[in-house]
Amino acid sequence: MVDLRDLKELQLDALREVANIGAGHAATALSQLTDRRIMISVPQIFVQRLEQVPDLLGDADEVVAAVLMHMLGDLTGRMLLVVPQANAMLLSDLLLRREPGGTTEFGDLEQSSLKEAGNILGGAYMNALSDFMGMMLLPSVPSLAVDLAGAVLSTTHLSFGRDKDVVFCVETNFHFEEADATLRGHFLLLPDLASLKTIFDAIRV
Repeated sequence: MVDLRDLKELQLDALREVANIGAGHAATALSQLTDRRIMISVPQIFVQRLEQVPDLLGDADEVVAAVLMHMLGDLTGRMLLVVPQANAMLLSDLLLRREPGGTTEFGDLEQSSLKEAGNILGGAYMNALSDFMGMMLLPSVPSLAVDLAGAVLSTTHLSFGRDKDVVFCVETNFHFEEADATLRGHFLLLPDLASLKTIFDAIRV
């Protein structure tokens, strides 16, 4: 079991830098896809037990879109991108080149666009971690769930891990300047136990 109290500020800084690089890659990829200029906030990173994650995400009764992927390669685990429903609809509008407010439900086309967004964002963060670790990491085919945040996380517990497992949670805001809209999202990475140990060994600077 990894004791989170052992994490020193210098080690958290290393993780923040990885998150910052990943968010930058994600913003560039989204900008190219949507043909819009995107500014990003400095990501906030939290390292918590899975049981504490619902408190980080906010209201359990808020409807969210969640894209789940597996991390494959030299490190293994799971990734979850959680976006509030209104933000998910906005993201769908931007990806499908619609005016903001055009998406009112998540049909096949909208779901496909959100999975692609999850794939891009997950890949961006994974590439940053891959470069930092000097290892090969790949995302699996994404799946999508739209439900209450509490329900998504409760259901995800069954396939995502155990309460005491460690989660890296990155909170980032992407601001689309021309649309004057901000996308808020949480990216969760839950490494398997062996991969978690490898990551912690790498940041023990």
